[in-house]
Amino acid sequence: MSRERTRRELPPVQEHIDKLRKVVEEGNGYGALQMYKSISARYVTAQRFSEALDILFSGACIELEHGLVNCGADLAILFVDTLVKAKSPCNDETLDRIRGMYKLFPRVPVPPHLVDVSDDEDVQNLQESLGEARSRVDNLTSFLRAAIKWSAEFGGPSTGYPELHAMLGDYLYTECPELDMVRISRHFVRAEDPEKFASMLISFMGRCYPGEDDLAIARAVLMYLSMGNMKDANFMMDEIKRQAETKNPELLESDLIQFISYLLETLQRDALPLFNMLRVKYKSSIDRDQLLNELLDEIAERFYGVQRKNPLQGMFGDIFKMMG
Repeated sequence: MSRERTRRELPPVQEHIDKLRKVVEEGNGYGALQMYKSISARYVTAQRFSEALDILFSGACIELEHGLVNCGADLAILFVDTLVKAKSPCNDETLDRIRGMYKLFPRVPVPPHLVDVSDDEDVQNLQESLGEARSRVDNLTSFLRAAIKWSAEFGGPSTGYPELHAMLGDYLYTECPELDMVRISRHFVRAEDPEKFASMLISFMGRCYPGEDDLAIARAVLMYLSMGNMKDANFMMDEIKRQAETKNPELLESDLIQFISYLLETLQRDALPLFNMLRVKYKSSIDRDQLLNELLDEIAERFYGVQRKNPLQGMFGDIFKMMG
């Protein structure tokens, strides 16, 4: 009875949206945040989820439009939490709202931090810029991770909606002061956009430390293969080779790149002995990164039915990848 009375007493949602917009425009973004939370919670309690989502979407957009990233991110995350409570399906309408909020997260050029900054004021400004960049990335990551999980649970692919992975991977690559290519790659291999991923890796060649470029490419190809995605793995390798011929021919001489090329040919036939021989021959190159061995174990299981020594390894790996 109490819930029914609440449903009847709640005013039209547009009244709240108009009122709270004015609060933000008057400069009280944090105060508006608390009101957005409390008012939307009343609609959720009354199981008027659609109206709660309208309030939260409007609030996230308004706060972000005014540069209040922390407030906007809080409401964007609460928007996804409400989708879960409402058991809302992953559909175009909701994805359009997620895209709209994502586009409002700022993209601010971060000054290069590997330079000689001697002036104390410059050092402080640089530290503040990097701190703000990390905060923006953390906020956006929390929002899209929640959205990816929601999409996986309510009608999207089991690994999450591909475009959401692409959005997160792109933001991490362009906005994060310290690039984590493993984390970025885990999202791009689920994004169903190998062309963009290949372009990003080619761009990374000009930004990475010596010796990191072939590792990044090997991880990307092996991640595709660990998912059974031969098509995109081959596309990635062909595109890298094509561009490296003119831009970075030394890359093609890397032992690790040669191993990946031979591996792609081997996986096209039932050739477990040859697969094992390649792992032995190129062991020193593979051992440069433990993740490569873990991915190869997953590939051996997927393509040849070889059971891993630790059967929980793959399960926990999938969990951590989703968390990334």
